[in-house]
Amino acid sequence: MSANIHSQPIQIQANWQAELSQSFTSIDRLLDYLNLDPNQLNISPAAISEFPLRVPRSFAQRMEPGNPLDPLLAQVLPVAAEMQSMPGYSLDPLHEADHNPAPGIVHKYSNRLLLIVSPSCAINCRYCFRRHFPYQENRQSKQQWRQAIDYIAKAKEINEVIFSGGDPLAANDNFLGWLCEQIAAIPHIKRLRIHTRLPVVIPSRIDEGFLRWASSTRLKPLVVLHINHGNEINLQVTEAVQRMTNLGIRVMNQTVLLKGVNDNAETLAQLSEKLFDIGAMPYYLHLLDQVQGASHFDIPQHFAQNIYADLQTRLPGFLVPRLVREVAGEKSKTLIC
Repeated sequence: MSANIHSQPIQIQANWQAELSQSFTSIDRLLDYLNLDPNQLNISPAAISEFPLRVPRSFAQRMEPGNPLDPLLAQVLPVAAEMQSMPGYSLDPLHEADHNPAPGIVHKYSNRLLLIVSPSCAINCRYCFRRHFPYQENRQSKQQWRQAIDYIAKAKEINEVIFSGGDPLAANDNFLGWLCEQIAAIPHIKRLRIHTRLPVVIPSRIDEGFLRWASSTRLKPLVVLHINHGNEINLQVTEAVQRMTNLGIRVMNQTVLLKGVNDNAETLAQLSEKLFDIGAMPYYLHLLDQVQGASHFDIPQHFAQNIYADLQTRLPGFLVPRLVREVAGEKSKTLIC
């Protein structure tokens, strides 16, 4: 990744919670930091009001100053296109409300379920399929979490629990360690999968507290990162991944195919190579979930298939992520290629 040099370097604190509190929440301050004229961009105050801006400063450091088309900026920029109502796009594109049997649980697949561990995210990605999710209805106390644990204990067909959100690593480690212990006490659960973007946007999140509980459980831990572009990977992300893999935590990555961000085979191939270099395996390449407010990121499936065919010629098979779409009501991801 080419280095980005800003006129006013940001002083980042090592504590991830302090970094989180220093995130950009003002579009004017973010654009001022990036030396961008708001008139160059189709910013929408209404989009910000509907889905607030949040960008960690460590992530903003990886953006190119003066470039209104920066692929990292594109992922977080609230634009007028978000306010367009498009046919086929909905508030709940995966019909998760139909699979929410108890607060905190999304149970769509036969042998695994999601726990909405935290309603918070470190970064508000504008294409997020849960940008309209009713998190307020899924907030829970420890006592309420016991109800979710009882649900898992009774569902003998489940062998894997997935921490999701929001971002599960936005929760504190005392709670996460406690929840992991409760799940590990259920004999039929074998794996704990953690889907998170926090180690990418604030790499210091992979600290001793996280590593202590994540590496000491009897469950097989897997961390699935969410990186869409090679410029998101810097030295700090590399070190965070290596801290996990050194303790036997498997690290994979999923990517969303996004117009104006990574919609070409060269960019995706570079991402896969960088992921392998840091010890993370490419896992899924997702077509966009058709959530209201994100239609400007969408790519027609036939175009995505052409990109994917080109990608296959550029990489060895083990570095090619699976091209998939999530279809509401299906019991697994739908393979496109």
